[in-house]
Amino acid sequence: MVTNFKKKKRLNSRSSKKWMKKIVKVRRITKVVKGGKKLRFGALVIIGNKRGVVGVGVGKANDVRTAIDKAEKNGKRNLIKIPLTQSATIPHNVSGQYGACNVIIKPISIGSGVIAGGSVRILLEMAGVRNILSKQLGSDNLLNNARATIRALKSIKIVTESLEVKL
Repeated sequence: MVTNFKKKKRLNSRSSKKWMKKIVKVRRITKVVKGGKKLRFGALVIIGNKRGVVGVGVGKANDVRTAIDKAEKNGKRNLIKIPLTQSATIPHNVSGQYGACNVIIKPISIGSGVIAGGSVRILLEMAGVRNILSKQLGSDNLLNNARATIRALKSIKIVTESLEVKL
């Protein structure tokens, strides 16, 4: 008996696409233990291919290099696909919330560039978005703003998807 298993199509991080990474933040984490203080490092990395696929990763380790490697691996596991228009923007306005961070993202005309700040700008540039306007409301935490942006970008609906829901 031969069974034919269909492989689930997913964003494979080991594919031949060129991944670019941007280290957003490296911070020292100190924990007070019985014998004194234990020093570790935490890294926030945004990874993308500038063609609509992007991910946010966080890693912690005893040295900076290992923390960055862990964050990069974590980012490759959390990739999302963003539908981009021909003018390298998103199809409609979206907003996302994570913790105390609110992010509003709006498409703008060709040639305007990426009008955003902090980790939102890095994330949108790594995704390949070239014409966009965003506003961060609430906290200025880099990680929470990146995750709020991911939630906003996940909520983008394509016309064909919305037609299927109506039918």
